[in-house]
Amino acid sequence: MKHRAFALLVLAGFSGLALGGCVVAPPRARVVAVAPARVWVPGHWHAGLWVRGHWRYR
Repeated sequence: MKHRAFALLVLAGFSGLALGGCVVAPPRARVVAVAPARVWVPGHWHAGLWVRGHWRYR
């Protein structure tokens, strides 16, 4: 019984270390927008309902 409890404790410790890692990613490229552009979204079906065309900002 002691061996099972120890094995479970070790497994919990290793899984905690594996899930608690740090992910290092390179910095993202910056996108500089001059001004928000308006774009036309044509009418379409969405979730069983008709959504009419409208303007939205990009």
